[in-house]
Amino acid sequence: MSPKDCGKHGSQHRRKLYRRIFASFMLLIILILFVILVIWLVLRPTKPKFLLQDTSVFQFDLSGSNSLSSNIQITVSSRNPNDRIGIYYDRLDVFAEYQNQQITGATALPTGYQGHNDVNIWSPYLIGVSVPVSSYLAGSLVQDENAGLLLIYIKISGRLRWKVGSWISGHYNIDVSCPAFLSVQNRKGNGGSPAFRFQQMTTCTVDV
Repeated sequence: MSPKDCGKHGSQHRRKLYRRIFASFMLLIILILFVILVIWLVLRPTKPKFLLQDTSVFQFDLSGSNSLSSNIQITVSSRNPNDRIGIYYDRLDVFAEYQNQQITGATALPTGYQGHNDVNIWSPYLIGVSVPVSSYLAGSLVQDENAGLLLIYIKISGRLRWKVGSWISGHYNIDVSCPAFLSVQNRKGNGGSPAFRFQQMTTCTVDV
């Protein structure tokens, strides 16, 4: 056999070896991903449960220039219903909405790890100072106050990660919506400033 034939044979042998190494590497990656997928499907994380426990309205005033000032304290809880999956809350911002318009600034909630079946409770203040509102929204607010019932929504948006054993997932967006039903009554007759009373605890909808 000539030296040329030996070189050609050696080159083909190296190419076959490289292909086998590459195929073995890809097979290992596929197996790892398959194991992660099986674990994920078996455990299948359940979305956290949020509950609006209380809403206290200290200020909710509509000025003549169609601007709304509000000072609201809420108490909201979050429970991790999973037995084997933890949750990292990396960001949580809470604010109030009325008629699909944000009426307070966003307040950041404490973040961190929530273990299996653990419960977190937060009681932040939501404040809006002279927030401009449309004429339509101002009219709806007056009508609701006169009717004696006001519905606002407490919204929470942020990002979380799942933790399974030592494995931690990538980031997922979380959006929470909690209806707050408030009865309305005047403190000093028909011309007085309205007082608001929270009706009942409400379950929040959660999208992850």
